[in-house]
Amino acid sequence: MATNKKVATVQSIINNSTGFTNCNAHTKNVFSQLQKCRTRALGYHLYKCKEESCGQFKYVYHSCRNRHCPGCGGMQQAQWIDDRRAELLPINYYHVVFTLPHQLNSIILGNRVPLYKLLFDASAKTLLQFGADKKYLGATPGIISVLHTWGQQLSFHPHIHCIVSAGGIATDKKNSTVAWKNATRNADDFLFPVKAMAEVYKAIFIKGVRALIHAGKITAENKTDTLQLLQMLFDKPWIVYAKPSFAGPLQVIEYLGRYTHKVAISNSRIVSNEGGIVNFNYKDYADNNTHKTMTLSGQEFLRRFEQHILPKQFCKIRTTGYLANRGRAKRLKMICALMQIPPHPAKIKIPWQVRLLEKFKVVFNECPYCKKQALQLIAITFNDDG
Repeated sequence: MATNKKVATVQSIINNSTGFTNCNAHTKNVFSQLQKCRTRALGYHLYKCKEESCGQFKYVYHSCRNRHCPGCGGMQQAQWIDDRRAELLPINYYHVVFTLPHQLNSIILGNRVPLYKLLFDASAKTLLQFGADKKYLGATPGIISVLHTWGQQLSFHPHIHCIVSAGGIATDKKNSTVAWKNATRNADDFLFPVKAMAEVYKAIFIKGVRALIHAGKITAENKTDTLQLLQMLFDKPWIVYAKPSFAGPLQVIEYLGRYTHKVAISNSRIVSNEGGIVNFNYKDYADNNTHKTMTLSGQEFLRRFEQHILPKQFCKIRTTGYLANRGRAKRLKMICALMQIPPHPAKIKIPWQVRLLEKFKVVFNECPYCKKQALQLIAITFNDDG
């Protein structure tokens, strides 16, 4: 006799795991929201089919809308991608990844806000410094930076993904002129030299950590040991990955869609969750990208997942250079004029009903029983605990 296989999700792991209490109030609240997502606990929209021959009811339970939930955020992601598509230019774009030595993991976990911010600042300053160098660009590029904190095995691995334009705004203050300038290395695989970028990035980051320690803005178990660790790391090479240019603006959008709004692990990677044991798939980059399965206890899975919950209200996507938020629309309009191309069209907010159809092939008012587009909203219930 066939049986229905239980679907393993992050939510089911939270529900089935007990005793995981080693987290702060913010983290507990995130887990609570993920646990209640699309359940009666958060309330529901109640619909009724207006067809006389049907008249069935349909409950649509509210989602948690938490950015760490693997089941939420799809429509917001699609709107964000459309907004970014409206800002693309007919130029090359490059992908650069700034990583940190694993020896810094402990101090970063204890000081996430200032050190995540420093990671953003150090990577952006490095790219802007090389962009300003006339050997490579001699202008201010546009940069989109995305924070990731995880590896394939849910290990803590903070790093920044950057998309960098192969061109920028060149300002001649002496003559009070502004021009668009293409990068001189467009024919090469990489926009800026990788080893040189790694050295500059390392120096900026370590200098920043030292300043934060001396200012008392981050805590360390032993200040002397931490400063000695920084000196040791300064004498070692750091890793910056620079990848070949994207094959046109459309590939940039494809990349943005996969990575910008991604959480630590998708539900599709979770194979099973039975008896307090979780199995999930991962790609082993050290073994020729071989696909493997990892087995963890439910508590260990949640401990690893917790490491990737961002501090409250911390922004994981930032823009710099000519894409900086303040004055961005005005600069993009100016760039289009300098490049002699049509201005970007106005951004359009797509209705959620259209997004639902595009992304999930679901007609929002289709009755699941008679299959006619006859559902009418008759009640909305909110749970105060949600």
